[in-house]
Parts: sequence; structure tokens; C-alpha cells
Amino acid sequence: MNKSYEVEYCNLELRFERKHIQQLIRDLIQDGYSLYWSESESIFIVSVRTGRKLTKLRFQQSGQSYKLVGDYIIKDAKLAEWLEKLIGDLRGHAVVKRFKDRQILIENILFGEVIRMVEISGLEHRVLYQKGAEPSSERMSHMYNSRSAEHQMEAIQAELDEELLRLHAAIQAGDAEQVDVIKEKLRKLHRQLFELEW
Repeated sequence: MNKSYEVEYCNLELRFERKHIQQLIRDLIQDGYSLYWSESESIFIVSVRTGRKLTKLRFQQSGQSYKLVGDYIIKDAKLAEWLEKLIGDLRGHAVVKRFKDRQILIENILFGEVIRMVEISGLEHRVLYQKGAEPSSERMSHMYNSRSAEHQMEAIQAELDEELLRLHAAIQAGDAEQVDVIKEKLRKLHRQLFELEW
């Protein structure tokens, strides 16, 4: 394997059911990876050892399912293959940057499909692939915006949950000023959620 091999996954977003995470753990162990996992109420972390490096995959709970989110730098070719198969199979989103011998290949992936591929070599910048008219840019924009609104709603819902916990703590502590501040923030979040639903 090329020693300079490195892949960076930015803005990665994949949706998982709990059984898929468990299957992923089994498959990685069968493939010879040393790993361990931990879980809290809102996050499931799978730590995969590759050589001396530990890669922590963060699965954020979202309702009944989980989302693998964040940015990851992978220097293990086999683990990178696993991740790319998951992006394709689960119709995920990511910006993938491949670093090899002073070259960077950047792939924009939307719904598991490469929609743009750019090669950067020194100061040169070349578009190798740009998805054509099928589906139309209007359709892609609509699909992206509908997903974007869904993601915003999930983020606001998570923030609401967090603020409700803070409100409970402030009420328990008898901090009336903090209670008022949190209630005002909750009103704003509810308004944002209402606007997105319409």
C-alpha cells in the first residue's frame, strides 16, 4: 500500500438503524479489526484500531435511528473501502478528499452518488466529472432542500430537548432568571420548528 494513502471524509452523513450498527461491528471484527464501542443516551461510538491509530465513528441518535456524522481522516485502505460502501448502500452524503502523491481528488457525493469530481495537482484544478441533467438541477435542489429542512428540524428538536433539560435543572436550582432566559429560547425554537413544518 502507498504510504501516503489518506482519505478525508468531510460533512459525512449516513443514517443507520441500530441493527445496522451491530452488523457493522460484527463485520469489522470478522474482517480482523480490533474495536470497542460505548453508548450514552444520545450517542453510540465505535472505536476502530488501525495500526497505532484509533478511529472513533460517532453515531448520533435521531429518534429511533442513528446518524453517522462528522469529519474523518482514514489512513487504512480497507476501512476506507468499508466507509465508501456504506455511503453508497445507505445513500449518504459526503465530500471525499483522496490524498495521493501530491494530488488531491475531491468527490462530492449526494444520496450515495458522485455528482462532481475534481482533481487538484499543485496549482492546477481540473473538473473530471460533473453530473449531467438527470436528475435536473431543479430536482436535485428540491431533494436537497427537503432533506435540508428535515435536518434543520432534527437539529432544532435536539436543541429543544437540550433546553428542556436545562430548564428542568434551572427549576430544580430555583434560578428564576435562568428559567426566563431558557423559556424565551424555547419559544424561539418552537417558532422555528413551526415555520419549517409549514
